[in-house]
Amino acid sequence: MPKHLWLLIIGMMINVTGASFLWPLNTVYIHDHLGKTLTLAGLVLMGNEGAGVIGNLVGGYLFDKVGGYRAILIGITITLFSSVGLIFYHSFYPYMFFLIILGFGSGMVFPAMYAMAGMIWKEGGRKAYNAIYVAQNVGVAVGAAAGGLLASFDFTWIFVGNTLMFVSFFFVAFFGYRHLSDADTIVSSVLDERLTIKSKPHFNALILLCAAYFICWLAYVQWQTTIASFTQAMGISLGNYSLLWTVNGALIVLGQPLLALIVKHWLKVPKLQIIIGILIFMISFWVASQASFFIGFMTAMIILTIGEMLVWPAVPTIAGELAPKGREGFYQGIVNSTATGGRMFGPIIGGLIVDLAGIETMFIIVLILLVASLGISILHDRTIVKNQSIVVGKPS
Repeated sequence: MPKHLWLLIIGMMINVTGASFLWPLNTVYIHDHLGKTLTLAGLVLMGNEGAGVIGNLVGGYLFDKVGGYRAILIGITITLFSSVGLIFYHSFYPYMFFLIILGFGSGMVFPAMYAMAGMIWKEGGRKAYNAIYVAQNVGVAVGAAAGGLLASFDFTWIFVGNTLMFVSFFFVAFFGYRHLSDADTIVSSVLDERLTIKSKPHFNALILLCAAYFICWLAYVQWQTTIASFTQAMGISLGNYSLLWTVNGALIVLGQPLLALIVKHWLKVPKLQIIIGILIFMISFWVASQASFFIGFMTAMIILTIGEMLVWPAVPTIAGELAPKGREGFYQGIVNSTATGGRMFGPIIGGLIVDLAGIETMFIIVLILLVASLGISILHDRTIVKNQSIVVGKPS
């Protein structure tokens, strides 16, 4: 792994650790500390995710126009402004304002980080994006644990710790990323009409791939919303439900050597990784639908995590391979905004289905949607393959 990629990995861990101080406790703070309804809390969080969708697209666009270094600094500066504001002003309306701005700034950073990773280690293929993905999960695990500890003293310390981590990330980016991206030298060629025409099949393939990716995220977030409520109705304690996510994070980090072996020998092509991953998702939801004890949900979570480890890094890998020169950031911006959009709409759609038709119907609809996602994933590059041998089939 190139040493420059380690700078991105460290930066991603610091950034996500800071963000994870806050996001798991947003609903608790809005509902329990500010005395607002859960519905209103949900709307605020939707605003945060919606701003993240826009931030992803803007961050990807800026990567292509001004380079990854500047795009990341702009994003983290906006994030810092919001986190500092939260220290001093965290009654409901300022909290809502700063949380939305925080979502926008944070969203700008992610596509630039992924695009830089792909450019730094092009020959690494999936490995570069997987490294960033693992760094994110380490940050989530550390940040969520540290955030809970700080909140036990005083919620204001959450905002202070959040800000200190973002300050640290700013300095890592400012001093470490200046020469990492060659995107700064790109490209009037993006505006070249011939390139635009040539890349249209690639862009169409990306949109289809992201449609499948969006469905996967719609399904995945049910584990944090409707399935979470389902476990409570089945008598699973909150502590045991939290343990499911502890196992998820630990398996993602500790399972990398085994995953690398499987990918190297049997699942070399990113498209195949996505197809197998979606099939594993389907098995996970079927197991969860049949579970009545904790061990059943734990089994389903382990299966889900294996699928996640295959699908989540493979999608940005294919996006990086599809992207024409000078559009790497834009393509990664679309991928990241797709994931954010799935996290934004998934709780609403899942909750509506459960309220109207019950949890059993939700499982059936999710499985049908995953079948559709599987079909789209199989066919997404059909037009390109007809015309040329493309890198989507290149082993990672």
